[in-house]
Amino acid sequence: MTVRIVTDSASDLGHDEATSLGIDVVPLSIRFGNDVFLDREELSIDEFYRRMAESDDLPQTAAPAPGAFQEVFRRRLAEGADSIVCICLSSGVSATMESAELAARETEGEVRIVDSRSVTAGLGVMVIAAAEAAAAGAGAHEIVGLVEAMRERTHVYGAIDTLENLRKGGRIGNAQALLGSLLSIKPLIDISSGVVEEAGRQRTRRKSLAWLRDKVAEHADEIETLSVMHAQADDIGVLTEMLAPIVDPSATRVGVIGPVVASHGGPGVIGLCFTLRS
Repeated sequence: MTVRIVTDSASDLGHDEATSLGIDVVPLSIRFGNDVFLDREELSIDEFYRRMAESDDLPQTAAPAPGAFQEVFRRRLAEGADSIVCICLSSGVSATMESAELAARETEGEVRIVDSRSVTAGLGVMVIAAAEAAAAGAGAHEIVGLVEAMRERTHVYGAIDTLENLRKGGRIGNAQALLGSLLSIKPLIDISSGVVEEAGRQRTRRKSLAWLRDKVAEHADEIETLSVMHAQADDIGVLTEMLAPIVDPSATRVGVIGPVVASHGGPGVIGLCFTLRS
């Protein structure tokens, strides 16, 4: 039985990583003013960060059209796949899953859509586990069960470095952003449930990183996989050094947050994604 795994670009999987595991990645769109790009295909990560730094416009994201998913579904089924499992960015923050569901309904063949209820590496580790299970011969039903179990054990936290993207997006006013900057307020967020929830605030960046470290320490004996993701944060090494005594550094995946999540979190955001043992 051949099962193909599909996801979207919010999974922040590297090109080589996805290719080696046979994972198809459907890109979301990134908009700067009137310019629209397909994530990773027409806009590299480095170019995205350069544009975000120089633009007065907040980058906006859009879910893939159903046709983008359908093209992948139909092609893989035509190539001989028995079924497809598509694992999507949390439905609580994007219409991506809805688009995939519409595509699945218009596709002849077995296509299973799974809500990861996660973002960035939280989604990515589920996709990797699904692809490894598929390569080992697991069927679609088994893979869906695996992902659904993983999402209950996956935690995602973030430390936001600047309030500028929140200001540009109209979520806070200029006065609030100025006050926050003057006070060095650093918001902390929890996306473990699939929606963005405020988890607290710290007065300095280092205290924010210590808060993330403490989240890992709380579950140190239970962690199965740990990923540290960042939006070109200069101080990512500070956090990895904090984590080294708690979790084996060789077992920690470090990567760059892509355009989809960084559009909202802003430059310098650092995220922790970990999955607990079952």
